[in-house]
Amino acid sequence: MNRATKIIELPVLTVDLLKANGVLIDNVFASLWREVGMRTILSRAGFNKRSGTPMSDVMFSVMLWLWLQKESIGMFARECLQGAMGKDVLYDTMNREDLNWRKFHEQVAHKTVQTFKASGKKAYVVDDSIKQRFGKKMPGISSHFDHTSGRHMMGQQVLTLGLSCDEGFVPLDSELFISQTKAIELHEPFEDGRSIAAKRYRTAQQWSKPEMVNAMVKRALNAGITADYLLADAWFGTKGMIRLTQETALVPVLRMKKNNMKYRFSEFVRGKTVSHEWDIQALYKHCVRKAWQPIRGQKYQAKIVDVELNLAESKDSEEWVKVRLLCVRGNAGETQTTAGKHDWAVFLTTDMALSPAEILELYSLRWAIEVYFKEAKQHLGFLKEQSNHYAAYIASIHLTVIRFCLLVIAKQTQGAASIALMRQKLCSNSTDISFAGKLWQVFRAVISGALDELKAVLGDVATLVMETIDAHIQCLFTQVLQLDPRTLRLEAL
Repeated sequence: MNRATKIIELPVLTVDLLKANGVLIDNVFASLWREVGMRTILSRAGFNKRSGTPMSDVMFSVMLWLWLQKESIGMFARECLQGAMGKDVLYDTMNREDLNWRKFHEQVAHKTVQTFKASGKKAYVVDDSIKQRFGKKMPGISSHFDHTSGRHMMGQQVLTLGLSCDEGFVPLDSELFISQTKAIELHEPFEDGRSIAAKRYRTAQQWSKPEMVNAMVKRALNAGITADYLLADAWFGTKGMIRLTQETALVPVLRMKKNNMKYRFSEFVRGKTVSHEWDIQALYKHCVRKAWQPIRGQKYQAKIVDVELNLAESKDSEEWVKVRLLCVRGNAGETQTTAGKHDWAVFLTTDMALSPAEILELYSLRWAIEVYFKEAKQHLGFLKEQSNHYAAYIASIHLTVIRFCLLVIAKQTQGAASIALMRQKLCSNSTDISFAGKLWQVFRAVISGALDELKAVLGDVATLVMETIDAHIQCLFTQVLQLDPRTLRLEAL
């Protein structure tokens, strides 16, 4: 935990399909367009045109526009898309203030979820990501604190809710968030202040991120996309999020900040029950610091503390709920010094029956949203359109998701390996964190046995190979669970 964790490349979700030999994305999307029933979805979402090129053709071009210069687009399709309609048609569509991109996104996401089997654990995952952007003519750009780099930057922040399960990840909803710091206002008013784009601009300005998450979760439930858990990192570990799970019958598995939030801890002392209201630091000193316990089969130590938390918004009222806190730190080994005072993390859940291993297993489902953001920025056109119209920003974040969803469906239905199998192949089954203590031990025994036979040739190199593989596996799980020293120190600050 004291050493900096080496960054391991997390397994991809969909972009391997883009890079596969012989795969023409225009052909993949053309067949999916018919199979998914995209014309019907567009009609239901209110996407229409009075004249000119049919809306379905325009949207197909907008979807593939990102890859027009790529080898994965067939020559014929490229010429048709570039010749049949110019960029003006595509930008005019994206700049339309009346199009309900969220409804379009929701219906495609629903179709994507239907391709998954209804088995295993399902969790809503919420996170935000910042696209660094500059420009005095770009409305909605503001200053945001990037907790991955630990500094403020100008750009656009996108809040996303996704569904993570055994078979993959599907982004369900997205919203732009404008902070109050250095925000760039509209240079021209919307054509219609009652339009969808105008309403979403006001939401981005006036709503807090917890309010946005609340609305997203309830929209997903109303759309029939259900989950059992709600996962989020420490920047969403708030009473509001826990209250939301109480209202929606979800089980939270949240990373919590080490702040001044008070928990009620009860213990039996000298024949009577004594209650204390302590923050997490006081609980750590009293219950955790000298009571670490190993997690079987894993290189972590943990301590569970069952407490109560008052969710009431007013200081004069009480709404106590039972919560389970899991404190986790790395297990010091022979080559590792004792974990530092900041090198531990705390997780919260309202399911008092979950074990430490089960809590970490569930939280590991969260890694998929981080990989989604990475793929979205690098390969799927996330806020890359050259437009200064706020409606185009809304269109961009939803177009990115729709491209992603179509690739997920392609991998599920067109013979490509499923996302879950790809993760297993790359030694990172995100739905079984005890993988390191189960399957990995089997593979380790096989590899170790093979290396033993080669020791006469390789000498000490065989031992080095085994140690290196062990270190990479451990680093991968440390990243997935956000237990690397850098993340822990940023949380402490």
